[in-house]
Amino acid sequence: MLEIQFIRDNPTLVIEGLKKKKFSQAEEMVEKTLETDKERRQTQTQQDELLAKANSLSKQIGQLMKSGKREEAESIKQESSSYKQKAKELTEILSQKENELTSLLYQIPNLPHKDVPEGSNADDNVVMYQSENMPTLSDSALPHWELITKYDIIDFELGNKITGAGFPFYKGKGARLQRALVNFFLNEASEAGYTEIQPPVVVNEASALGTGQLPDKEGQMYKLENHDYYLIPTAEVPLTNIFRGEILNQQQLPIKMAGFTPCFRREAGSWGADVRGLNRLHQFDKVEIVQVTEPSVSYEAHAQMKNHIESIIKKLELPYRILNLCGGDISFNAALCYDFEVYSAAQKRWLEVSSVSNFETFQANRLKLRYRNTDKKIQLAHTLNGSALALPRILAAILENNQTEDGIVIPKVLQSYCGFEILN
Repeated sequence: MLEIQFIRDNPTLVIEGLKKKKFSQAEEMVEKTLETDKERRQTQTQQDELLAKANSLSKQIGQLMKSGKREEAESIKQESSSYKQKAKELTEILSQKENELTSLLYQIPNLPHKDVPEGSNADDNVVMYQSENMPTLSDSALPHWELITKYDIIDFELGNKITGAGFPFYKGKGARLQRALVNFFLNEASEAGYTEIQPPVVVNEASALGTGQLPDKEGQMYKLENHDYYLIPTAEVPLTNIFRGEILNQQQLPIKMAGFTPCFRREAGSWGADVRGLNRLHQFDKVEIVQVTEPSVSYEAHAQMKNHIESIIKKLELPYRILNLCGGDISFNAALCYDFEVYSAAQKRWLEVSSVSNFETFQANRLKLRYRNTDKKIQLAHTLNGSALALPRILAAILENNQTEDGIVIPKVLQSYCGFEILN
């Protein structure tokens, strides 16, 4: 959530940033927000003035009573009570204006960083790096949804029977490979200084609001019936909310956390190659890394997170590319975001496996996540997160890119975790 003072001081800059993000209501929302803020401040001023008059009169009442001027004291007492009553009536109006302002601020996206490229959609994203050596498969190579049937490692039909489409069963060597990937990702995060945390996968409404999943992504989340609880779309939500409403000391920063959780997404797509097999699921596993930092070092931390994710993909020996997302494709919450994609040789397409984002103070303002610096000044922290990594598409690329006549060769870095070198 943008800070109202920043919008008040920089309306033109805010509108330009929102337009870069292709936010169609930029002028309208900024104007409406500033007008509501003006009304809120005017109401607050009126209430403060009324209470100040009432307090001033209250001080006179005691003096008049001591002087024996009872009738004059009673008259002033009535006048003071009148001011207090009017101030009380303004409390409801003030509360309404504050709620209206918060609601408007929730609807305004974060501003893009200066390094975010211009563009309207994914076609305009800038490729920062791309592997040179791409895998070459035989004409008989199979896409992963046929490989998993051939080797009987994932069962989509059983998932459909037990739950529904997009909830697969992993079994045998497929389950072991999943567990190997999770352990590998968590160990890599631990070696990079991230504290492993196993959070709940159900959060309340305040948590979803805090990290920006609500109200922007409400249609993408599973809500529990008869509860204001949501299944998490990513471990980012519970991990970042650990510090909601907290004032940290500067010495505690940076805070680096890693969490492995199942993730739940309602918007798993419709029909076609883009959503076949593991390409898009309603439930999937992911290791997430999160940082809370001082503003001055957050982009250094962002670069470190990008390098960490890149190192994992390299160790898996997967061809990959890194994209700098353009204004029209970057998320509602992010100020700057790099996407990682691995190449699926059998499908002949790139699959997104990670996004590493810097939210600057956007989430922290919603969360009231602050820190006290060495000068005892309290200010908002910066929050960052990245997938390190999401499992389904990584698994799809491993299966497809490493298929041979004898079976699927497991990347060397995973073999000790799996307990086998080839899946056949």
